[in-house]
Amino acid sequence: EVQLQASGGGLVQAGGSTRLSCAASGFNFDDYSIGWFRQAPGKEREGVACISSSDGSKHYADSVKGRFTISSDNAKNTVYLQMNRVKPEDTAVYYCATRTYYSGNYYSEADFDSWGQGTLVTVSS
Repeated sequence: EVQLQASGGGLVQAGGSTRLSCAASGFNFDDYSIGWFRQAPGKEREGVACISSSDGSKHYADSVKGRFTISSDNAKNTVYLQMNRVKPEDTAVYYCATRTYYSGNYYSEADFDSWGQGTLVTVSS
């Protein structure tokens, strides 16, 4: 059974940094594609970043490009989201999910099946 455990959220001051972790189990971590999503209060969930082990590719949403970095530690079966220069609009519950299909849209939720429980990041101004 695929399981994802997101952690690392909390209260961060605007302009500061924090790092989220997504610990994965139940699948071959040598071959994975994982995405980070977020859902702000009153808004729809949106894709943030994704990483694929097959070619080492990474993709970022325009709203976080240049500020967030997605990475992985295969020895720890963990994907990270380093969040720098955070803004109040980054406040959201952040989720990680495994991709099982690529439709051509990096963040189509239909392409992702297993989801972590989410971790809340609150950015204070």
